[in-house]
Amino acid sequence: MKKLVLTGTLLLASAAQAHITLEQREAEAGSTYKAVFKVGHGCDGSATRQITVTLPAGFKGAKPVPKAGWRLSLRMEKLAQPYESHGKPVTEGLAEVSWTANTDADWLQDAWYDEFVLRGTLPPEAGPLWFKVRQTCVQGESNWAEMPPEGTSTRGLKTPAALLLVTPRK
Repeated sequence: MKKLVLTGTLLLASAAQAHITLEQREAEAGSTYKAVFKVGHGCDGSATRQITVTLPAGFKGAKPVPKAGWRLSLRMEKLAQPYESHGKPVTEGLAEVSWTANTDADWLQDAWYDEFVLRGTLPPEAGPLWFKVRQTCVQGESNWAEMPPEGTSTRGLKTPAALLLVTPRK
């Protein structure tokens, strides 16, 4: 019986520490990448009504996947380094995407799980890419935006950004 109680306590503790993470945590430099953000809980028991992802520099040509019951909002900005795509210059890119529940019936309840998806092209260089994710709930908010000062370890971070490790081309 003690073993069961301890296991249940550990499961609850790990659920409380869960983050918004990427389904695929590594991808090859220069490849097209489908970023699937896994949302496993709300904010201290409150339902999620909006997910906002800030895209890292170098993630090009990003396009979000619409979700039934959720409205998409896109924020574009001028690129520091324009590039060419299909023979045309690209000077502006998607900087932030938000999915907002249309009605309270569409909210992602704390006890439910869902995924929010976008795709884009990874930079040609290997290294970490950090996606900052703001989770706005009916009551409260979690800003999953912390990054370590160096390296890729999220140990000790309370609200870490979602990490994608871009690996060298094979």
